[in-house]
Amino acid sequence: MASIHEETFIDARPEDVWAALRDVGALHTRLVPGFVVDTRLEDGARIVTFGNGTVARELIIALDDERRRLVWSVVGGRFSHHNASAQVFADDGGTRFVWIADLLPDQVAGDIRKLMEQGLAVLKKTMERS
Repeated sequence: MASIHEETFIDARPEDVWAALRDVGALHTRLVPGFVVDTRLEDGARIVTFGNGTVARELIIALDDERRRLVWSVVGGRFSHHNASAQVFADDGGTRFVWIADLLPDQVAGDIRKLMEQGLAVLKKTMERS
């Protein structure tokens, strides 16, 4: 199983970054506009449309305000297994944002890593502008 771990420092208050991350239906407006172009909520899930045209159904597994951690799982598509988490930490006057994805098949890991890197770059730019 591939495990991808990406993180970045964001020059923004962790409270603000967490508020945007925990708003699970607003990826396309608050967190990663352009990288995600639409988010629709369903019971226990969200339908995410990415800027490259990919559409994914993501089950929301956990939303932990105390730990500022969101966990989701993409169902269907190219994955036989997918579980991801994003967590916000206070760090030296800003925020450390950690995104981890565990997935199968291993062959898609390279593509997913690139998407995660792109998403983090957009997230950092968006949150530092806010």
